[in-house]
Amino acid sequence: MTTLPSHSAVAAGDDQLAHAITHEPGRLKRTLKLRHLVFIGLAYMAPLAVFDMFGIVAEETDGHVPLAYLVVMVAVLFTAFSYSRMVRFFPIAGSAYTYAKEAINAHLGFLVGWVATLDYLLLPMINAILSAIYMGAVFPDVPFWVWVLLTIGICTALNLVGVKLAASMNVLLVSIQLVVAVIFVVLTIVNIANGANGATFTATPFFSSDVQVASIAAGAAILALSFLGFDAVSTLAEEAEKPERDIPRAIFIIIGVAGAFFITVTYVMQTLFPDVTLLADIVGASPEIAKYIGGAAFQAIFVGGYMMAVLGCGITQQMSAARLLYAMGRDGALPKRLFGGVNPRTGVPVANVLIVAAIALTALFVDLDQAASMINFGAFIAFTFVNLSVIFVFFRFLKRRTAGAWIGFVVVPAIGVLINLWLWSSLDTISMIIGGIWLAAGIVYLLVKTRGFRAPAPDLTGPINVSMYE
Repeated sequence: MTTLPSHSAVAAGDDQLAHAITHEPGRLKRTLKLRHLVFIGLAYMAPLAVFDMFGIVAEETDGHVPLAYLVVMVAVLFTAFSYSRMVRFFPIAGSAYTYAKEAINAHLGFLVGWVATLDYLLLPMINAILSAIYMGAVFPDVPFWVWVLLTIGICTALNLVGVKLAASMNVLLVSIQLVVAVIFVVLTIVNIANGANGATFTATPFFSSDVQVASIAAGAAILALSFLGFDAVSTLAEEAEKPERDIPRAIFIIIGVAGAFFITVTYVMQTLFPDVTLLADIVGASPEIAKYIGGAAFQAIFVGGYMMAVLGCGITQQMSAARLLYAMGRDGALPKRLFGGVNPRTGVPVANVLIVAAIALTALFVDLDQAASMINFGAFIAFTFVNLSVIFVFFRFLKRRTAGAWIGFVVVPAIGVLINLWLWSSLDTISMIIGGIWLAAGIVYLLVKTRGFRAPAPDLTGPINVSMYE
């Protein structure tokens, strides 16, 4: 049974605890302010990634991409609310893995972390593949493997230098992406105003008589990955200067900014091209639209801006994956000697950064369709258990169970659970099979490591700030 700190111990110990975590050798360093967290989250989501999936989702939803984004944004807000609750209790690295481990059960927490790790470990690989695809289109004579190695090499180098530099780089990279996106939207609006392609501003991209709930759910399930940046921010709780305050704020700022951006961009694109099947390449719909609205010159600018997205996204994806492995290694869920250490000078988990880089190199042997099919499964499992963790915190740790507490700690996260299970059930068969195999491998590993669950689970520390809710 977890032992909770007393009110006085929590109140008196906050400053010493923060000081110890900030300055103790071998621990992650608290250097990130709110603006760093927001830009890291936005960079992780790669604002220009909205263009990657537009053609595919437009076909899936029969021309209702903005509606699918609106649905998934509402769904993510429920889960974000639960993340903001949990980070106040557990302002430590690990995200969904840590929350499930601390609030529910250590063995279950490991399995949640194992499933979530699949997403984190493979995203840098997909990022490298996208880099090679886009750059190969501009420089067809350069081999595919050159762009893969260059992308992974730059991202790894910046992560090894330290999280502060990587965060500062993301401010620049996200800014460039936003400028390109704004130009894209303005040019699209000008084309619509001029009647290009017979387009007019209507509410059809959000609602029409032929809307199919199943197709919107399938599109939303794909687009949910666009919002994974807020989850990545929660893994940096031990490197934020004021995690209890700034992580929740960053989460909602990221979702609000990203949601408005995604919906605006896809609305004007869908308005200009309500039927994407008229385009030559549905998968490459966005570059084709860029050329349509601004000519070859803007298409070149568009691709250049996309490469800024690739670089910023790769830095933060590798950063988050390395810190998830660190949290699991530190607690003994993975071999501590390899995964649980950090460089005392830079505060970077060097071994984990290099491991993630090595996995990303599989981009040399895997195509984009194969890689993308592996990602969706773990995200919804992790989101579901974050919501469940809030409910468990309510029944295990809270003493004052007011009507407001019931709503905030039971009703809202329960709705989040149902929404995530609904979206999870909308995934394609390949994603289910690959995700199921990965989960089964995690169960086998855990059975062996714990000798059939007979070995004791890692010690639980309990919520650090439980007093604020009692």
